[in-house]
Amino acid sequence: MSVVPADLPAAEAPAPPAAGSRGGAGRTAAAELCPRARLWPSLAAVYRAQLSRARVARIPLLFVATFQSVGIMIMMRGVVSGGGEAHFVVAGASIVVVAYVALNLLSQYFGQLRFSGGLDHYATLPVPPAAVVLGAAAAYASFTVPGTLVTAVFGCVLFGLPLANLWVLVAVIPLAGAALAGLGAACGLLAPRPELATLLGQLGMSAALLLGVLPPDRMPGIVRLARDLLPSTYGVEAYARTFAERPDWTHVAVDMAVCAGVGVVSLAVATWAYRRAAVR
Repeated sequence: MSVVPADLPAAEAPAPPAAGSRGGAGRTAAAELCPRARLWPSLAAVYRAQLSRARVARIPLLFVATFQSVGIMIMMRGVVSGGGEAHFVVAGASIVVVAYVALNLLSQYFGQLRFSGGLDHYATLPVPPAAVVLGAAAAYASFTVPGTLVTAVFGCVLFGLPLANLWVLVAVIPLAGAALAGLGAACGLLAPRPELATLLGQLGMSAALLLGVLPPDRMPGIVRLARDLLPSTYGVEAYARTFAERPDWTHVAVDMAVCAGVGVVSLAVATWAYRRAAVR
């Protein structure tokens, strides 16, 4: 029991415990938790952290993705001489760079993060789950920009296509990257084993390669249906239409809008998969 000196003024006397408290000595009021961080500042912080983490692997990553797409176009040059088929070869090879990084590598990253316990670190941070998924997806998609531009320029020169509408890639890369990154993150977070996450990422990239580079007119009907279900298809279609003498910008805008819608859905699924994996 504490003793209050008699000469202490009443105003300075310690206040009695609150009526609702249990009055035990040594008990203190529960500390208030800090509020959760807002989405955009959290997203920016995760994005910067992911860029710093992957900076060491950036040059080999860009080299492999770009070299693969350039090699595909060189092989296709012996089969396709020009015209509308060349449009799809160049556009498809450019988007394959995005698929390699945003779909394949992101699937492997989230698969390893889940099974190595790395999600526990993010779960302790007061950041929204969407910020973790979007930040990682944006960081990985950012690595595709130089390789995609190099591939597109090389393909245009190789097949004699105009470079005037190369600016369309400024919209195509983030939209296709968002759609493929969300799909890759969902595969990595939902796969029951990390090896299966790697396999799903490889299969998705192979599908983007075969269904994006090959001209659709030569595909059977069932393969065209599978092509329409692939998110990267609409990015390929949007970019391929710009090689025409008079591009149909309405169709280009529609393709990019579909790509954006698929990106929103795939990132929402990836966010749900992250919440599901983080609480297990």
